Formats: sequence, structure tokens, C-alpha cells
Amino acid sequence: MPTATSPTSQPSHQGVTRILGIDPGLRITGFGVIDVAGSQLTYVASGCIRTNPDAALPIRLGSIHHGIRELAARYAPQQAAVEIIFVNVNPQSTLLLGQARGAAIGALVADGLDVAEYTALQVKQAVVGNGHADKTQVQHMVRRLLSLDAEPGSDAADALACAITHAHAGQGLAALMPSGMRTRRRGRMS
Repeated sequence: MPTATSPTSQPSHQGVTRILGIDPGLRITGFGVIDVAGSQLTYVASGCIRTNPDAALPIRLGSIHHGIRELAARYAPQQAAVEIIFVNVNPQSTLLLGQARGAAIGALVADGLDVAEYTALQVKQAVVGNGHADKTQVQHMVRRLLSLDAEPGSDAADALACAITHAHAGQGLAALMPSGMRTRRRGRMS
């Protein structure tokens, strides 16, 4: 079950686009929800979906899938953005992370959302201005961009950063990011 920091369920008015950002992980999947109206970004909610590390893999993937579906029902996003995972040093970890990512994307697509995908480099470039920024820099910039009272946890901050990247991509700032943004439209790549 996702843990969130805000109960808002619907965008407040017309002209507002709600984006759900996801930072996939098998142990902890971060999520962040923002509203976008023109160039104005408004924080809605963020948090984590935590899986039981002692549970079997299918149960953990089911928890991620169910948690994402619950978030989509609660916050009614119009768009979603997920970080693309690259190969880690440990191939087993990469495979597990890919499965967690697949569970998240499957849940979003099952709810009828188009899913944009961004690399960590693209996210860091869009939010911090440096594609090689560290996690603390991302947390700091997310706090500033969304006028938060405190820095969000690292998983939630990464998910919010992914949502912010998608918001910027829709406003012409995509030219600042390397090409390679991919979108899943109800099962098709474009």
C-alpha cells in the first residue's frame, strides 16, 4: 500500500495537467504527483510503495502493480513518467529492477495512461541542469522547484523529478535534454 503525504485527489481546475512520476524499485518504488498549469508546477503528493523483502518475487511485483493502480485511482493523473533503468554492475539486480519497472508500467498502461520514459541523465539535466548531479542535488532542486517546506526522501524526490522532467518536456524544454524520450501508448512504443 502506498504511503503518501497529501490527500488531494483531483486537479483543482481546467487547464491543469496532473502528472504521476515513478522511480521504480523492487524494495521501494517512489512516486510523485504534480499539477502543471502553463509553467506553474504545484506539488500534490509523494511517497513510496514498499514491498516486503521476505515475500516471493511475484507477491512483491503484485504489490507494486496494486500500489500504482491505487495511486492512479486516488490522484487521477492524465499523464505518467517513469525513469528508464540501465544495466547495473550486478546483472541479477538489473533483472529484478526491470521486473519492478515492468510491473509499474503495466499498472499505468492498464489504467489507460500514456507513459513517457526518461533516462536518469535526462531527469538530472532537466531538474538540476547537470546530468551527473547527485541525489542530494536532485532533492534540493525538487524542493525549490515545488516550493516544499522540506526536502522529500530520495525515492520520492526522484519520482517528483521525473514528473517535473515530463512537465518541462511538454513546454519546450525538451530541447535542452538529449534525444531519446520514449512514450508507451497503451502497449505501443512511439
